[in-house]
Amino acid sequence: MLVRRLRAQWRRSLQLRVVTATLALGLVVVVVIGQLLLQRIATDLVESARVADQADAAKQVSDTVTAYRSQKWQDAKGFRDWAQDRVGELRGPEDAPLHYLALLKSLGSPSGPILDQGLGIDRSSIPVELRTKVVQGGDQLQTKELTLPLGDSAFQPTTPQPVILVGTLLDFGSLSAGETETTTGRYELYFAYRLDHEVAILDNVRRSVTWGAIALLSLVVMVAWLVTRTVVAPVRQAAEIAEQLASGHLDRRMRVRGDDDLARLARSFNEMAVSLERQILQLEDLSRVQQRFVSDVSHELRTPLTTIRMAAELLHDRRSDFDPAVSRSAELLHDQLDRFEELLADLLEVSRFDAGAARLEPEPTEVGALVTRVVEGLRPLAERKGCDLSIESDRPALAEIETRRVERIVRNLVANAVEHGEGRPVSVRVSSDETAVAVGVRDLGVGLRPHEVRMVFNRFWRADPARARTTGGTGLGLAISLEDAHLHGGWLQAWGTPGGGAHFRLTLPRQAGTALMGSPLPLVPPDAHATVRGRPRTPIPGETAEAADDDLSGAEAR
Repeated sequence: MLVRRLRAQWRRSLQLRVVTATLALGLVVVVVIGQLLLQRIATDLVESARVADQADAAKQVSDTVTAYRSQKWQDAKGFRDWAQDRVGELRGPEDAPLHYLALLKSLGSPSGPILDQGLGIDRSSIPVELRTKVVQGGDQLQTKELTLPLGDSAFQPTTPQPVILVGTLLDFGSLSAGETETTTGRYELYFAYRLDHEVAILDNVRRSVTWGAIALLSLVVMVAWLVTRTVVAPVRQAAEIAEQLASGHLDRRMRVRGDDDLARLARSFNEMAVSLERQILQLEDLSRVQQRFVSDVSHELRTPLTTIRMAAELLHDRRSDFDPAVSRSAELLHDQLDRFEELLADLLEVSRFDAGAARLEPEPTEVGALVTRVVEGLRPLAERKGCDLSIESDRPALAEIETRRVERIVRNLVANAVEHGEGRPVSVRVSSDETAVAVGVRDLGVGLRPHEVRMVFNRFWRADPARARTTGGTGLGLAISLEDAHLHGGWLQAWGTPGGGAHFRLTLPRQAGTALMGSPLPLVPPDAHATVRGRPRTPIPGETAEAADDDLSGAEAR
């Protein structure tokens, strides 16, 4: 649920997308620049520490060599004592050591007095590659940044810490003790300089960069929010006013401030709204004139139509006295006058719907009995067409309806089914539940294409204009039926497929004034995918009963 809400909010809010994108891009830039900056600062700090540590180590080595040359020993023990004292001097006090160091017998050194001391440095942790470089480099200083366990105040190695390890080779040569010459050999001297100060500086810089990045991102987000709000607010206002205009409030306008691009947008929108209002009012006036014209013409035609009807009836009654051509003309005149009267009645009904003058007068009615009465009245037409007309009702269906209007709807649906059924069976089914009553009319005739389903309720629309009609329809029957269904608060829906027939479903609330939540009958009939003209039917690609049942475009009003 939360994910769906966030996704919906993301799709709806341009401001949220812009602010989020700005935050993401800003975060990437800050992280990349911050890493590069920290890496450069760390490199500079380590390089500065390396230079200083090399200088200090060089001084300590120079002092050690000078001290060695100024000494005279009687034997190797005296050399070892001096070396141990010198290492202690370099180390400093135990409670406050000046250096962490190690004096190791050089790799490959000839035999001589063994001096192998590590004061604060774990001698086994010194890398072999560094020792090799020290041996090969002679008196040159070699450095390496690494992590070593360094000793505490007692110079016992404990916690690993980042250090710069500086090493060099001390070649003490040999010493003479009377007539005896003793080889002292070569030794490796290593100094470990802690990087605590540099690490502290880098931590401070990292904290500063982090807090600075947070502050910068917050500022960027605020700026992005303010800028997008400035831009989006007029767009939202335009959308709201457009919705109000669509709902009929044609006097709504946008506020215009300044002379910038947004102000130009507001002025253009207001000019468009004024133009639309003017055109809509003109169309409404024209529509009222047209409705009044249709109503007036329909009423005015009734008087001459009555006179013509009387004359036509007289001619029709005397047609046996005329020659065959005149007799046939009298019959055609009589039939076409019937159709003309139906057309006038339909035009008057349409004009009442357009003018909003149609009123519903419901009364409790048993819909099944009403449908049966209509079907029986159309059975002679079905027999002439060779159509088997059947009706099915599962249980009594009592509803508050206006009988005249519902009879007209059912008559139109059944007559159309017989007309377009091509002599195939037509079934009428009545069903009901606790809240609604439904009437379904199913034929197996020519059917409807998907785009025709959306147009079948248009006025004067015909699927095949060249198709001859035998029932004398006016082209307004389904349009009037749809308006009658809407007047009841019901649905009139159509389904069809080429060669598979059509199904029209009328759904009415059992109690007048209540909203429909569903229909007792499915819009797509159970046999929809079974046959086409008596042969197995291949389903249309992508067609499903659920999809067809949900496709109510142009055929449903809720």
